[in-house]
Amino acid sequence: MSDAILDAVADGVRVFDLGRPMEIGMPQSPNHPQFRLVLARRHGDSVRADGGSAANELIVTGGHVGTHIDALAHVSQDGRLHGGLDAADTQRGGRFSALGVETIPPMVCRGWLLDVPAALGVEALAPGYEITPADLEAAAAQQDVSVQPGEVALLRTGWARRWPDRDAYVGFDSGVPGPGEAAARWLARLRPRAVGADSIAFERLAPGAGHALLPAHRVLLVEHGINIIETLDLEELAAAARHEFLFVLSPLALVGATGSPVRPLAIVSTHRGRER
Repeated sequence: MSDAILDAVADGVRVFDLGRPMEIGMPQSPNHPQFRLVLARRHGDSVRADGGSAANELIVTGGHVGTHIDALAHVSQDGRLHGGLDAADTQRGGRFSALGVETIPPMVCRGWLLDVPAALGVEALAPGYEITPADLEAAAAQQDVSVQPGEVALLRTGWARRWPDRDAYVGFDSGVPGPGEAAARWLARLRPRAVGADSIAFERLAPGAGHALLPAHRVLLVEHGINIIETLDLEELAAAARHEFLFVLSPLALVGATGSPVRPLAIVSTHRGRER
């Protein structure tokens, strides 16, 4: 291991947990199976000769539940996946033979936070607000953000504050703020390895329309091969005004799956003088 990494840890770091706790009843897209957890075995069901006992659970979940990452197999356009692969052929046999979530390598790279509400002088973006390239440029300039190829860009909308209210967070009636197609293309030109946001979808969702149209997903996943991370918790990171950090994420190696729950981390030095 690099001595520089060990030295940085020894000097002191702060870890921001960007993932949401997974529990029954949490907000999630209606397009995906509900999260379920039940105790399959309880303490006392079986007791060993020495008095010891163990409990375990059965977990049922979709790959796009809670904080999660989208694999490139998740979205097709006109029957084609990223790189022109035939979606029907690739999904034969009940799982994807290419572009599954197991093909996403662990991410240990520089991450950036673009706090759009802060740049616009509001606490949170309005329901159904479309983030534009001008909004992203304003946030990047104000917050000294400079995303380089292979890094990760995370967008804060402020929508995370609605997390405790499931219906409000899903936002079907109100709409949900997020990037439109133009903003997705602006991000794609930076060539990040992944992008993410704190809302139910990395999209502007129109009031009453739900997930009917997802142009940002098409641009990022299908056209440019950029993974998407959704349902992040960015509030603590934004409150600390840490816009540049070491980003760590690793999906579960679910062979042939279109997504995986994740628990991303943002790691910063506690010595401010050593950072930009």
